[in-house]
Amino acid sequence: MAPLRVLCVHGYRQSGASFREKTGALRKLLKTDVHLVYVDAPHLLAQESVGGAGDGDRESRGWWFSDPAARTFSAQQPCDRSAGLDESVAALRRAVRDDGPFDGVLGFSQGAALVAMLCALQESRAEPDFGFRFAILVAGFRSACAEHLRFYSAPLRMPSMHVFGLADGVIPADMSRDLLPVFRDPHVLTHPGGHFVPAASAHRQTYRDFLERFR
Repeated sequence: MAPLRVLCVHGYRQSGASFREKTGALRKLLKTDVHLVYVDAPHLLAQESVGGAGDGDRESRGWWFSDPAARTFSAQQPCDRSAGLDESVAALRRAVRDDGPFDGVLGFSQGAALVAMLCALQESRAEPDFGFRFAILVAGFRSACAEHLRFYSAPLRMPSMHVFGLADGVIPADMSRDLLPVFRDPHVLTHPGGHFVPAASAHRQTYRDFLERFR
């Protein structure tokens, strides 16, 4: 059986290349199950906004900004309007057209929040290019921006797996739990660690049990 093709959506202050490096253990864990394809967010971050909190990648990127004037993002910053989301949806649309089709989509942190929005767009048929059969959201959350409330209006039928750390200091577990009701039948994998994609041997079967339905 051919591996499932999964589009990977990195977090804020990351890039496709750096996310690929950070998910090396996951690729090894699921090497016979999935083929992961990585994409870059369209917005380069100014070095001063990256500061010492970045992951060391020379091309730190983001999917949208909660502070449009400063072009910065915080998951816990309420805002009325954001900047950059339309360009990011367009970038993912191009990725699907150029490198697809994809069976599923995986997002981390800000990327996972974006994946939830993509699922809503797909189910509303606003984006006919998207045809994902499942979504994996790692350290996901609901956007705190008022203009994004439209993405959470009805429970989504998209099969989803939600992965989050109980000691995550960047996206607290309660923020990830708050995303669960957005999906009709969310599958949950928790781990005792922090802000990363877990890929210990103990997690392999949980991932595989979820993925098996789509093979």
